[in-house]
Amino acid sequence: MKIEWTKANVGRRRFLKGATALGAATALPMGWANRAFAADDGVLRVRAYGDAQNMDPAHSVGVVEEEVHASIYNKLIQYKPGEEWGWQMDAATMIEQVDPTHIKFALRDDIGFTNGFGAMTAEDVKFSMERIVDDATDSPNKPDLGPFSHVEVTGEREGTIVLNSPFAPIWSIALPYITGNIVSKAAVEAAGGRIGADPVAESGPYLRDSWSPKEKTVLKRNPDWKGDAPTWDTVEIYPIDDENTAEIAFEAGELDVTRVSLGSVERYRAGVPNGGSLVEKPSLYYVWMGMNVEHPKLQNQKLRQAIQHAVDVPSILEAAYFGAAEPATGIIAPGLAGHRSSSLVPPAADFEKAAQLLAESGETNVTLTLDTLNKTTFTTTAQIIQATLAQIGITVEVNVLESGAFWASGDNENLQLVLNRFSMTPDPYYATSWFTPEQIGKWNWERFNSPEFNEIHETAAAETDIAKRAEMYQRAQDLMEESGAYRFITHEATPVIHSARVIPALRPDGLSLLRYFGKAT
Repeated sequence: MKIEWTKANVGRRRFLKGATALGAATALPMGWANRAFAADDGVLRVRAYGDAQNMDPAHSVGVVEEEVHASIYNKLIQYKPGEEWGWQMDAATMIEQVDPTHIKFALRDDIGFTNGFGAMTAEDVKFSMERIVDDATDSPNKPDLGPFSHVEVTGEREGTIVLNSPFAPIWSIALPYITGNIVSKAAVEAAGGRIGADPVAESGPYLRDSWSPKEKTVLKRNPDWKGDAPTWDTVEIYPIDDENTAEIAFEAGELDVTRVSLGSVERYRAGVPNGGSLVEKPSLYYVWMGMNVEHPKLQNQKLRQAIQHAVDVPSILEAAYFGAAEPATGIIAPGLAGHRSSSLVPPAADFEKAAQLLAESGETNVTLTLDTLNKTTFTTTAQIIQATLAQIGITVEVNVLESGAFWASGDNENLQLVLNRFSMTPDPYYATSWFTPEQIGKWNWERFNSPEFNEIHETAAAETDIAKRAEMYQRAQDLMEESGAYRFITHEATPVIHSARVIPALRPDGLSLLRYFGKAT
């Protein structure tokens, strides 16, 4: 399949409206940026790579929605912006791990929910955490809470988090990330037990003022927020899939902050337009090509291994990532416990070995489909996979999907090959969470099912010895690769540009913490 891109002229005042539909666009007139930001209107304009469609933390699909949730809800603790991973108090005035399975907390007394749902209490914390692990909720984020058991309420604003066993990621994932968001028990129950596209009650420094699907989310300051006031009166979040499109919007003065393509890094190192700045951060993302082991065409392990050896990662990194990213050795990024120094299948293709494995498989006239997100980096990667697999006689048809259709692929039994990219948190437990048997049909799109992997996932989370924990996670990635279901590609990198009027608040991996963004004087 040949993929062709069409350039389009875009009106400058309406550039961002419908920008997610654009794969590329022509540059806008010079000088527009100065007019766009001539007056300080108190509005921070940021780009997200997807649309935040769901306001229920129990059913959040990841960082796109968490960026909004972290602004309109509170957690006991939040990530700190900066170069090193850490956390800071949010809704909690006190939080302490009193033993390996008990964490005591006390809430601030000045946080209230909107729409008349009253003050935040320990009952809300209990409800928020327990509903995620309740089977009836069917939350895809249940793994984040690991062996969480329940919350004991000991006072109106005091309680104890109880774990069934020690859980190292409680401080790096469960509390400061998606599952840490506290919702109003009364509001959710009044809504029938689930929050939809509209928040039923908010408590954070911002409120979601409006949402235009696939166009814009608007956050406004919460007038009842008693904590440190956010710097910006309004935050506008524009869902733009393609980095190149976002770069044009930034240079036109219609965005303050965006991640940029790796192909643009060298250009921005030489200077960011309009007095802006480039920030380069390491990435926790992981990109891979997966194979559905239950599909009739891919049940042969030798065939899957032949495909692994025929995909040339260096060619992908050169063409799709402009040589600015390194090969991945697994799902766990450098700097985290469990990172492997090398993969079992070397990054460079070995066509001779691939052809041998294909012959051993006994499969002939192999034709497969490869699903990918409609984004330049991924479509380029898909074309290279298509070309390299052709070297051993395997025909690949590339299916380019818009974000909605692509992210609904998890329960598609007809999925064959898929080019995927997941976000990550600073703990290896988060990476292995999505490839367990219980995630089949949800996030485990390869339908990989290894009892040993599952045992490692559960045991390693309770291990406090870092060296032992690292060894376990390395073995888990060996199992993934040995199955033939995965071809690891890269962890990418996170280059971000911001306008001169912004002091960004970024996590160590370059993702935005909107509530902490400052304003340059």
